[in-house]
Amino acid sequence: MSLTKKRIKIVSGSSIIGLALIYLYKFAIAPATSVPRASSVAHGVEEQRQWPPTEDAVQRNLQIAYEAQNALLHQQRQELLHTKEQLAQLEEQVRSLQASTPRKYPKVKYLNYKNRKRILITGGAGFVGSHLVDDLMIQGHEVIVVDNFFTGRKRNVEHWLGHENFELIHHDIVNPLFIEIDEIYHLASPASPPHYMYNPVKTIKTNTMGTINVLGLAKRVMAKVLIASTSEVYGDPTVHPQPETYWGHVNPIGPRACYDEGKRVSETLSYAYAKQEKVQVRVARIFNTYGPRMHMNDGRVVSNFILQALRNETITVYGNGKQTRSFQYVSDLVDGLIALMASNYTQPVNLGNPVEQTIGEFANIIKHLVGGQSEVKQIKAMEDDPQRRKPDITRAKKRLNWEPKVPLESGLLQTISYFRNELARSDRFQESSRKYFESPDLQRIRP
Repeated sequence: MSLTKKRIKIVSGSSIIGLALIYLYKFAIAPATSVPRASSVAHGVEEQRQWPPTEDAVQRNLQIAYEAQNALLHQQRQELLHTKEQLAQLEEQVRSLQASTPRKYPKVKYLNYKNRKRILITGGAGFVGSHLVDDLMIQGHEVIVVDNFFTGRKRNVEHWLGHENFELIHHDIVNPLFIEIDEIYHLASPASPPHYMYNPVKTIKTNTMGTINVLGLAKRVMAKVLIASTSEVYGDPTVHPQPETYWGHVNPIGPRACYDEGKRVSETLSYAYAKQEKVQVRVARIFNTYGPRMHMNDGRVVSNFILQALRNETITVYGNGKQTRSFQYVSDLVDGLIALMASNYTQPVNLGNPVEQTIGEFANIIKHLVGGQSEVKQIKAMEDDPQRRKPDITRAKKRLNWEPKVPLESGLLQTISYFRNELARSDRFQESSRKYFESPDLQRIRP
């Protein structure tokens, strides 16, 4: 077959396809979609785009069909954008309806104005603070949470948002705060090594300037204040277990010094205000605490081991695994803080679990409770990592009638369940986000 005949066949086939497209558009697509007729669309588009003049009827018909298809695609894009706008409006209306619908809150006790207190919790959206909020709200008090959300999260207290007894203030306690309250729980400070080492100067400022602002507020409104100190004031102790009378063994220029020395200064400031300004102070030295709402990536031993076990990763133990810790469940700590605030005892009090575990033993406990195929591996020890940590809680037992009640295994099971749900939630969000940003519709809309 000659080249000319081939060309004739190609042109004829193209003409037939073009005519079929025009017929389909005029009699099938246009009435259903209310798109203007192909000839008028082509005429309108022709005014915007001038094709080179041609006398070839087949080529002209193809141009008309092409313009008609372009017009149809353009209209469909516009309709898609309009639909997305309508969906956004509907979502906003749903949010508005949800906001106007009365929320269901946990049941709270009613207290009359004589017994009800206005209580400020700095760092109240954090791990420990949010559990303290729950207890005080349920008791019927008015609670004001102040947090800069460096490590705290709104999700931890969102179930109280809108309640008449609850208020959330986004504020950094490094700056002065003016508010009328009866009691203050000063919990604001990053507490895990990765967080307080991330910005050492900020950590020091929070524990010094922040404490000065809290104590100054307590002085002005004559409020009682509880300072959340830490077992880190004992450093790497040479006395075991550690009583409150032990002065500590701390490296003042080590990587942990910003937190260790910051808390030591915070205690010093508290007793200076108590002596000079007659401020009522309470000091709690908090030992290792775990439970739901822990930050997943806070770098502490409990969260590290649980996450690694849930992901079937190697459980990494710093050093030889013979260093010891004692772990208390968060509800026990909250009970101790409330008991200390209600007491008349003004000296520091250890709040921790006197049951001691080696890190190696603890890793195996987590592995057993989680299950899976994780292995335990020892890696290089961290600098200034305390070798032994166990509280002497004789003072807490005597003065507060307090001691931990939640068994380790029971508390760990609840914590593991929380972390498993958080991982599933994170995976769902990540998958949903990936699908959205890889959506073909989104790609077409982008310029």
